[in-house]
Amino acid sequence: MKSRILIATAIAASALALSGCEVEQTEEGEMPEVDVEGGEMPEYDVDAPDVDVRMEEENVEVPEVDVDTEEKTMNVPKIDVDPQEEDEDPDPPDEE
Repeated sequence: MKSRILIATAIAASALALSGCEVEQTEEGEMPEVDVEGGEMPEYDVDAPDVDVRMEEENVEVPEVDVDTEEKTMNVPKIDVDPQEEDEDPDPPDEE
């Protein structure tokens, strides 16, 4: 039962993290300049095994699994998230 509560809490926290904020790009990024000069790849001598893969039919014992489930009422965490309104920006980005 504790594992179900932990799983439900993890799912709720993930939902909060994914839907609790709005991300807006405030500045363009730039890739750094890189100079690449010649080089040489190393050489290897590899002796790989010869592998022959084929299919053949064979009888295998497979267990039969029967799972009984029942519905129970229990307390689970619930999180309500109200998204931030656009005009409620508490820390606007600095403009240059």
